[in-house]
Amino acid sequence: MNILITGARGFVGKNLAAALKNIAEGKDRTHPALSIGELYLYDLDTDPALLDGYCQKADFVFHLAGVNRPKDPAEFMAGNFGFSSTLLETLKKHKNTCPVVLSSSIQATLIGRYDSDYGRSKKAGEELFFGYAAETGATVYIYRFPNLFGKWCRPNYNSAVATFCNNIANDLPITVSDPAEELELLYIDDLVDEMLCALEGSPHRCEFDGIKTVLTPDGDFCAAPVSHRVTLGEIVRLLESFRDQPRTLAMPEIPYGSFAKKLYSTYLSYLPCEKICFPLKMNRDARGSFTELLRSDKWGQVSVNISKPGITKGQHWHHTKWELFTVVAGHGLIRLRRIGTDEVLSFEVSGDRLETVHMLPGYAHSIINLSDTEDLVTVMWASECFDPGKPDTFFEMV
Repeated sequence: MNILITGARGFVGKNLAAALKNIAEGKDRTHPALSIGELYLYDLDTDPALLDGYCQKADFVFHLAGVNRPKDPAEFMAGNFGFSSTLLETLKKHKNTCPVVLSSSIQATLIGRYDSDYGRSKKAGEELFFGYAAETGATVYIYRFPNLFGKWCRPNYNSAVATFCNNIANDLPITVSDPAEELELLYIDDLVDEMLCALEGSPHRCEFDGIKTVLTPDGDFCAAPVSHRVTLGEIVRLLESFRDQPRTLAMPEIPYGSFAKKLYSTYLSYLPCEKICFPLKMNRDARGSFTELLRSDKWGQVSVNISKPGITKGQHWHHTKWELFTVVAGHGLIRLRRIGTDEVLSFEVSGDRLETVHMLPGYAHSIINLSDTEDLVTVMWASECFDPGKPDTFFEMV
């Protein structure tokens, strides 16, 4: 299947082209029914003469090109309607009735603050494509995108999320006029997944109740089924917690599929080089070191412990806290003794054969480096973050 993407260097176009390239090269096998042939990537700097050949050979068209912030409002109609007309006329010239996706905007509803030159140009483009479908019998999928966000989105352009991510990541100021203002946000990977559904002939259909998307099998429009409604204040609060994570080591809650998880991924894509790597506080003494890596009030604390040759660490117990020890380098012995008894449980561990040992509540425990020459490196997880005011840690020899 040969695929033409207009606006291929834009935010959506770059992400879609990268996803299709992965499928074409066999790197992404999640869409086994798709067979990708040539990708025709068309943008402002493409030789216009190439459009004719692309329209002749394309088996599917993603029309993502558009004008967002022209110097002259008249350019909205020329960019969002004029080039669409050129594209459709070229397809008709070659009697090519392949399916076409049109990227429109929720602003085409022309409701409230969306009643604008931009919205009217998008509405005109929609009507042009509906008319084209009626005239030629071609399948047309029209998507009214809400606010988009994700990697490679241009900051200080038409995405508040991209601007906030870029500025907070780079210690630049941001302006929030109304923290309570709510946005409908669509993550780029969710959008690309929907684009691939359209390519497979199974888009999600919808209608609109005002500006609200209503999924329905017989809808005239199409939509990605997953979006998020979030206030500007919540976006900024999350981004500030992401910015502070290297200092606090506290990982915010980022459940699977959540807006927070998608926003964190987006934020990280804007980090400058000097922030990609950050130092950790190593608590060193003659026995080795102990370094906290991550913490969360919900799932506990992860640390790495390094013991010098012949050193014994631990020699304490907990009432409620429990831990998991995994030796990843070296050769050691983990010992546990239930408080009030003489019975000792011993586990010989090695980085050559990874195993995890529970440090049980109510058991004194220790870890011994059995090597005379090598450090013992242990990754440790604790069920709760260490609280110096309530440490739940009591000295006791095993």
